[in-house]
Amino acid sequence: MDQKLLILVTYHAKPGRGREFLREIEKHGLRETILKEDGCLRYDYYLASDNDDTVLLVEQWQTPAHQSAHMAQAHMKTLLEIKDREILSTDVQKYLV
Repeated sequence: MDQKLLILVTYHAKPGRGREFLREIEKHGLRETILKEDGCLRYDYYLASDNDDTVLLVEQWQTPAHQSAHMAQAHMKTLLEIKDREILSTDVQKYLV
């Protein structure tokens, strides 16, 4: 049986742009679209309590293959464009659970 994949993504936004990053994701309905993808169990964004320019994404997938298919979806191009405008750097940690 395949293990589930848990991913923690920390986005470091450009100064003063963390909330705008989240607004753009909401405006385009990206979270809702991604949650409907096959194998998506969780896809939640959190704004850091002490720094509006740090955003955490917690995502969980039924299998690593589901997450790979997710990355090839057309709407990921929109997310990449938003990230290019609003984000300075990204840290990604992946765990099998």
